[in-house]
Amino acid sequence: MKERRSAGGSLMKNTALNVFTWIIAIGFFFPVLWMVLTAFKHEADAYTDPPTLFFVPTLEQFEQVFGSGIGPSLLNSVGATLISTVIVLLLGIPAAFAVSLRPVGKTRDALFFFISTKMLPAVAAIVPIYVVVNELHMLDNIWTLVVLYTAMNLPIAVWMMRSFFLEVPGALLEAASIDGASVPRTMREVVLPVVSPGIAATALICVIFAWNEFFLAVNLTAARAGTVPVFLVGFITSEGLYFAKLCAAATMAALPVIIAGWIAQNKLVQGLSFGAVK
Repeated sequence: MKERRSAGGSLMKNTALNVFTWIIAIGFFFPVLWMVLTAFKHEADAYTDPPTLFFVPTLEQFEQVFGSGIGPSLLNSVGATLISTVIVLLLGIPAAFAVSLRPVGKTRDALFFFISTKMLPAVAAIVPIYVVVNELHMLDNIWTLVVLYTAMNLPIAVWMMRSFFLEVPGALLEAASIDGASVPRTMREVVLPVVSPGIAATALICVIFAWNEFFLAVNLTAARAGTVPVFLVGFITSEGLYFAKLCAAATMAALPVIIAGWIAQNKLVQGLSFGAVK
């Protein structure tokens, strides 16, 4: 009898926990769902009070967004995001390998230096950055964003990948050393396949940060190198806020990152849980 009561109580607790988890998940997802639904409304339906729940869907807002010239901004965001992420991985993987599996002198100081670069708010550094970029004649240039996004994401990538590298069994490194493998070959053929989920998770985090970055882009770019976040601001005008059109543009802006996360979801889950279970 006691066992049945215990099993029933455990089932009720699990059910309550699942319901509570779903409520929280729906609460977080609801603004995104409402944004997508609003993107298919007419502008007049987007401003009703109370909100219009039943409406005739339309693609008018998406057509207007394409007509407003979102294409160049999308290309700029894709270019700056992908190139900076690749550079971050090329620089961050050897650095994380060195400070974790092949530590050198002053490793802790190097790690602190990496993360200390994130302690200064971007607004405090924008004036000297603007002056330097202006002197180099690199304003409104996509490569300026590539360099800045690389510098922005590299410390986070090194710290993340270091935690993944630390979970690599020492026996693998010893076996590779006994077989006469060099350090580059050990990293390429032994370590990287093991930590590939962690690298995928790190890459996705860098993509999200670079794709959503607004402050540097809005201050250092204009017509030629403007990114998607800068393009979205164009819907806030002196005539008012085009709410439905803004939601359509925001939906299109979020779609590439959502697709990337969906494609890499298995690697992402493995990477975020890497080393959590022994």
